[in-house]
Amino acid sequence: MKQAVDKLLQVALAVGAVLFVGACDLRHSAVLDPKGPIALAERDLLRDAFYVMMLVIVPVIVLTLLFAWRYRASNTRAVYTPKWADSARIDAVVWLIPALIVIAVAVLLWRSTHKLDPYREIASSTAPLDVQVVAQDWKWLFIYPEQGIATVNQLAIPNGRPVSLRITSDTVMNSFYVPQLAGQIYAMAGMQTRLQLLADQPGKFVGRNSMYSGGGFSDQHFEVVSLSPGDFDAWVAKAKQAPGTLDAAAYTALAAKSRSNPIAYYSAIEPKLFDSIIAKYTHSHAAPVAAPRR
Repeated sequence: MKQAVDKLLQVALAVGAVLFVGACDLRHSAVLDPKGPIALAERDLLRDAFYVMMLVIVPVIVLTLLFAWRYRASNTRAVYTPKWADSARIDAVVWLIPALIVIAVAVLLWRSTHKLDPYREIASSTAPLDVQVVAQDWKWLFIYPEQGIATVNQLAIPNGRPVSLRITSDTVMNSFYVPQLAGQIYAMAGMQTRLQLLADQPGKFVGRNSMYSGGGFSDQHFEVVSLSPGDFDAWVAKAKQAPGTLDAAAYTALAAKSRSNPIAYYSAIEPKLFDSIIAKYTHSHAAPVAAPRR
């Protein structure tokens, strides 16, 4: 009976180990597969910080195992010194090395934080594409003020051209995140945040709300399409042929709670729609867009 229990325990441990290793598979992680310079710099920052921290973690693990083996009860050759008080060498290792590592990580993060400031536009000979982003329940609205169009749950951008996003929320706090192109940033009602991104190759990427915002949160994804400049112009021309117009009434209907919204296009938009959405949550009375009923 005992042998059977031991065998079952071994099998359970083996299966658990396989599942654990499978869950840690990072080969297909979007964060580690950047498709633009911002996401690449953020991935390199994560790796650098990880490697520096391993300078502490690996020796601690190795020394823990070494000490446990050397000073085990059955090892009579280990020196037992119960009245040992202190050691300047050990104190220097324990305090100075971690302090130096903390300083190195602090300098690394300080420099990277300013370099990757989400409000700082990407240096380029091409003017950035301005896109206004509105988080709703439970979908994303993208307004292209220069092109005079808007889309739902699809962000199309020309590859090789910087994109400057102005982001707000018309509901609770959300978090805008495209792992392969840029880091996450919060979208808050009555406020505007900024984010810069750039795709250096054509492709399709997944964007999402990375902060829980209610029952439809799990379906609040959007598609990011990186197109060549010519294909982007063709995409804009196609959107301009859409029958819908995003005026105040259409926006109020769109802002109502809904789940799994399909991609939609609007060929025209209400002037200063984005600013009016922000103004709803301030003390200003200049707010032509009615708030959705809760």
